[in-house]
Amino acid sequence: MKKIQPTQNEKKFDNNIILVTKTDLKGVISYANRAFIQIVGMTESELVGSPHNIIRHPDMPKIIFKYLWSYLQRGEEIHAYVKNLCADGSYYWVMANATPSFDAKSRDKLIGYHSSRRLPTQEALAIIIPLYKQLLEAEKSGGMNASEAIMNNLLKEKGVSYAEFILSI
Repeated sequence: MKKIQPTQNEKKFDNNIILVTKTDLKGVISYANRAFIQIVGMTESELVGSPHNIIRHPDMPKIIFKYLWSYLQRGEEIHAYVKNLCADGSYYWVMANATPSFDAKSRDKLIGYHSSRRLPTQEALAIIIPLYKQLLEAEKSGGMNASEAIMNNLLKEKGVSYAEFILSI
Protein backbone atom coordinates (compact mmCIF):
# COMPACT_ATOMS: atom_id res chain seq x y z
CA MET A 1 0.00 0.00 0.00
CA LYS A 2 1.30 3.46 -0.86
CA LYS A 3 2.04 6.00 1.84
CA ILE A 4 -1.04 7.95 2.88
CA GLN A 5 -0.84 11.72 2.43
CA PRO A 6 -2.68 13.47 5.29
CA THR A 7 -5.32 16.09 4.49
CA GLN A 8 -7.14 18.58 6.69
CA ASN A 9 -10.44 16.68 6.30
CA GLU A 10 -11.83 15.33 9.55
CA LYS A 11 -14.16 12.35 9.68
CA LYS A 12 -16.65 12.17 12.51
CA PHE A 13 -18.61 9.19 13.67
CA ASP A 14 -21.65 8.84 15.89
CA ASN A 15 -20.95 8.77 19.63
CA ASN A 16 -22.72 5.42 19.99
CA ILE A 17 -20.22 3.75 17.59
CA ILE A 18 -17.31 1.78 19.00
CA LEU A 19 -14.27 1.14 16.81
CA VAL A 20 -12.56 -2.14 17.74
CA THR A 21 -9.31 -3.84 16.81
CA LYS A 22 -7.27 -6.72 18.16
CA THR A 23 -3.54 -7.12 17.58
CA ASP A 24 -0.78 -9.54 18.37
CA LEU A 25 2.08 -8.64 20.71
CA LYS A 26 3.86 -6.68 17.96
CA GLY A 27 0.82 -4.58 17.06
CA VAL A 28 -0.15 -6.49 13.91
CA ILE A 29 -3.92 -6.31 13.39
CA SER A 30 -5.71 -9.64 13.72
CA TYR A 31 -9.28 -8.28 13.87
CA ALA A 32 -11.10 -5.06 12.98
CA ASN A 33 -14.82 -4.51 13.41
CA ARG A 34 -16.97 -3.12 10.58
CA ALA A 35 -17.13 0.37 12.10
CA PHE A 36 -13.32 0.56 12.22
CA ILE A 37 -13.01 -0.73 8.66
CA GLN A 38 -15.59 1.81 7.45
CA ILE A 39 -14.01 4.88 9.04
CA VAL A 40 -10.48 3.95 8.02
CA GLY A 41 -11.63 3.26 4.46
CA MET A 42 -9.52 0.17 3.92
CA THR A 43 -10.64 -3.37 3.31
CA GLU A 44 -10.45 -6.01 5.98
CA SER A 45 -7.74 -7.77 3.98
CA GLU A 46 -5.69 -4.55 3.82
CA LEU A 47 -5.93 -4.13 7.59
CA VAL A 48 -5.63 -7.68 8.96
CA GLY A 49 -1.99 -8.68 8.92
CA SER A 50 -0.80 -5.06 8.78
CA PRO A 51 0.91 -3.22 11.63
CA HIS A 52 -1.54 -0.99 13.51
CA ASN A 53 0.68 1.99 12.86
CA ILE A 54 -0.50 1.87 9.24
CA ILE A 55 -3.06 4.46 10.41
CA ARG A 56 -0.74 6.49 12.63
CA HIS A 57 -1.20 10.17 11.94
CA PRO A 58 1.98 12.28 11.76
CA ASP A 59 0.37 14.77 14.20
CA MET A 60 0.62 12.16 16.96
CA PRO A 61 3.52 12.67 19.38
CA LYS A 62 5.65 9.54 19.76
CA ILE A 63 5.65 9.92 23.54
CA ILE A 64 1.94 9.01 23.65
CA PHE A 65 2.70 5.65 22.06
CA LYS A 66 5.58 5.15 24.49
CA TYR A 67 3.09 5.54 27.35
CA LEU A 68 0.60 3.22 25.64
CA TRP A 69 3.13 0.45 25.04
CA SER A 70 4.67 0.71 28.51
CA TYR A 71 1.27 0.20 30.16
CA LEU A 72 0.24 -2.61 27.83
CA GLN A 73 3.52 -4.49 28.11
CA ARG A 74 3.14 -4.40 31.91
CA GLY A 75 -0.26 -6.03 31.43
CA GLU A 76 -2.18 -2.87 32.36
CA GLU A 77 -5.17 -1.22 30.72
CA ILE A 78 -4.62 2.29 29.34
CA HIS A 79 -6.65 5.10 27.80
CA ALA A 80 -5.36 7.64 25.30
CA TYR A 81 -6.57 10.25 22.88
CA VAL A 82 -5.40 9.37 19.39
CA LYS A 83 -5.60 11.05 15.99
CA ASN A 84 -5.65 8.39 13.26
CA LEU A 85 -5.32 8.47 9.48
CA CYS A 86 -7.84 7.19 6.99
CA ALA A 87 -6.95 5.68 3.60
CA ASP A 88 -8.03 8.88 1.83
CA GLY A 89 -5.77 11.05 4.01
CA SER A 90 -8.53 12.35 6.24
CA TYR A 91 -8.31 11.87 10.00
CA TYR A 92 -10.46 11.08 13.00
CA TRP A 93 -10.01 11.47 16.75
CA VAL A 94 -10.74 8.74 19.28
CA MET A 95 -10.60 8.12 23.00
CA ALA A 96 -9.00 4.68 22.98
CA ASN A 97 -9.19 2.07 25.71
CA ALA A 98 -6.45 -0.47 25.13
CA THR A 99 -6.24 -3.64 27.16
CA PRO A 100 -3.89 -6.59 27.20
CA SER A 101 -5.32 -9.95 26.12
CA PHE A 102 -4.28 -13.05 28.02
CA ASP A 103 -4.31 -16.73 27.08
CA ALA A 104 -7.50 -18.42 28.32
CA LYS A 105 -5.59 -21.37 29.82
CA SER A 106 -2.64 -19.47 31.22
CA ARG A 107 -4.12 -16.25 32.60
CA ASP A 108 -0.68 -14.70 32.99
CA LYS A 109 0.46 -15.30 29.39
CA LEU A 110 0.03 -12.13 27.35
CA ILE A 111 -1.06 -12.94 23.77
CA GLY A 112 -2.08 -9.60 22.29
CA TYR A 113 -4.04 -6.40 22.72
CA HIS A 114 -7.61 -5.24 22.31
CA SER A 115 -8.63 -1.65 21.71
CA SER A 116 -12.08 -0.10 21.81
CA ARG A 117 -12.41 3.49 20.72
CA ARG A 118 -15.13 6.06 21.19
CA LEU A 119 -15.68 9.58 19.96
CA PRO A 120 -13.90 11.98 22.33
CA THR A 121 -15.64 15.03 23.75
CA GLN A 122 -14.90 18.45 22.32
CA GLU A 123 -13.89 19.56 25.83
CA ALA A 124 -11.22 16.86 25.96
CA LEU A 125 -9.94 17.71 22.49
CA ALA A 126 -9.68 21.38 23.49
CA ILE A 127 -7.05 20.23 26.02
CA ILE A 128 -5.43 17.44 23.98
CA ILE A 129 -4.93 19.19 20.64
CA PRO A 130 -2.75 22.05 21.97
CA LEU A 131 -0.88 19.64 24.25
CA TYR A 132 -0.11 17.29 21.35
CA LYS A 133 1.05 20.25 19.24
CA GLN A 134 3.43 21.26 22.04
CA LEU A 135 4.70 17.69 22.42
CA LEU A 136 5.18 17.28 18.67
CA GLU A 137 7.13 20.56 18.42
CA ALA A 138 9.34 19.42 21.31
CA GLU A 139 9.98 16.10 19.54
CA LYS A 140 10.92 17.88 16.31
CA SER A 141 13.55 19.98 18.05
CA GLY A 142 14.69 17.74 20.92
CA GLY A 143 13.46 14.22 20.22
CA MET A 144 11.19 12.10 22.36
CA ASN A 145 13.18 12.98 25.50
CA ALA A 146 12.01 16.58 25.11
CA SER A 147 8.33 15.66 24.84
CA GLU A 148 8.69 13.16 27.68
CA ALA A 149 10.11 15.92 29.89
CA ILE A 150 7.10 18.13 29.09
CA MET A 151 4.65 15.30 29.89
CA ASN A 152 6.49 14.36 33.08
CA ASN A 153 6.46 17.99 34.23
CA LEU A 154 2.75 18.30 33.47
CA LEU A 155 1.96 15.08 35.36
CA LYS A 156 4.13 16.11 38.30
CA GLU A 157 2.49 19.54 38.40
CA LYS A 158 -0.95 17.90 38.49
CA GLY A 159 0.18 15.16 40.88
CA VAL A 160 -1.21 12.36 38.73
CA SER A 161 -0.07 9.46 36.58
CA TYR A 162 -0.53 9.50 32.81
CA ALA A 163 -3.56 7.21 33.15
CA GLU A 164 -5.14 9.46 35.80
CA PHE A 165 -4.51 12.57 33.71
CA ILE A 166 -6.19 11.11 30.61
CA LEU A 167 -9.21 9.93 32.59
CA SER A 168 -9.54 13.34 34.28
CA ILE A 169 -10.09 15.13 30.98
